[in-house]
Amino acid sequence: MSDVPVTVYTREDCHLCEEAIETIERVAEDEGVAIELDLIDVDEDPDLRDEYGERVPYVFVDGSPAFKYHVVEGELREKLQQSA
Repeated sequence: MSDVPVTVYTREDCHLCEEAIETIERVAEDEGVAIELDLIDVDEDPDLRDEYGERVPYVFVDGSPAFKYHVVEGELREKLQQSA
């Protein structure tokens, strides 16, 4: 079984981003689901900065948009179990 890819579009000094990442890591561990966490700083790419602007964190689970601004634990648990 391969790790579930989780991508978080983030930026430096973003407290919501930090909370989202902590929640993702904790829930994955609680559920026993291995994840491949990819953090992408939108400020490092002008196209991404234009696309996401202040709309971070933006989270994709297994390639599908999952959360914007806040990660809902119950929904994340379901998404990880479905993708595992």
